[in-house]
Amino acid sequence: MRAALLHACGAPPVVGDRAVPVPAADEILVRVTAASITPLDLLCATGTSYFGVPATPYVPGVQGVGLRDDGTAVWFPTSAGMRPGDGSLAEYATVRAADTVELPDDVDHRLIAALGLSAVAAQLALTWRGELQPGEHVLVLGAGGVVGQAGVQLARLAGAGRVTAAARSQAARQRAALAGAAEVVPLKDGDDVARLAARLKAATDGPVDLVLDPLFGVPAAAALRTLRPGGRLVNLGSAAGETAPLDSATLRAGSLRILGYTNNELTAAQRSAALTLLAAHAAAGRLTVDHETVRLSDVTTAWHRTDRRMVVIP
Repeated sequence: MRAALLHACGAPPVVGDRAVPVPAADEILVRVTAASITPLDLLCATGTSYFGVPATPYVPGVQGVGLRDDGTAVWFPTSAGMRPGDGSLAEYATVRAADTVELPDDVDHRLIAALGLSAVAAQLALTWRGELQPGEHVLVLGAGGVVGQAGVQLARLAGAGRVTAAARSQAARQRAALAGAAEVVPLKDGDDVARLAARLKAATDGPVDLVLDPLFGVPAAAALRTLRPGGRLVNLGSAAGETAPLDSATLRAGSLRILGYTNNELTAAQRSAALTLLAAHAAAGRLTVDHETVRLSDVTTAWHRTDRRMVVIP
């Protein structure tokens, strides 16, 4: 079969031949129809992640969409780059049967591949970790990325009263607006906490109940100042910095809660339920994210595209 093969950490994968994998006793063979290139794939491929240096060559791709032998469409995860074994960026993949999630017949496989675990994170950070209640006001940071775009839409679908967004580039702000944000605040180079907090407060039209934060850094510290007493910030990333200039007075005066989120904490049942909900929203046209489809033969050039989510078609 044809597959993307990563021969050396730090280098992009190239297309080559790989034997069709043979399923173990608890696995099934899936014919891959779409697989996205995610930040986790890129991190694992550097050899610098906390999972260690992966054995090469291997097929990257930590998630994908495909067809079982009986034609049933499924989403599936892999441990490529985290543990020995191949991933989804190939014509076929072997996956644990228990980890697959059946999809509606009419759903776009490319869209589900683009959404995947990023949208799962947005959904469960809002509802499970963040305890979003109908009518609450939500602020989504980094709203031009996949987590942020999904977060804006999913907050609205969960009944949020108002969703405000913040994003850096003009293209990212346009994506956040298209996702349904009531207002989109620009994040600027050189922002300090006070200036950004003032812009966020002006845009949110009142105190915020919940912040969805894939950025941390200065944006998270500024967003804390928009929260009502007892408000929550759920952090699920550090795109703006591994540390944030938080001040004790803001935290204590508002009795605020800062919560961490990771998909690694989820049970298989939680992940399956979230993906089933996301697939239903996607099939009904209620949920989408900006993505671009490329052929497997173009995976080398697509590997480091960061302007949008890249989805590979074998």
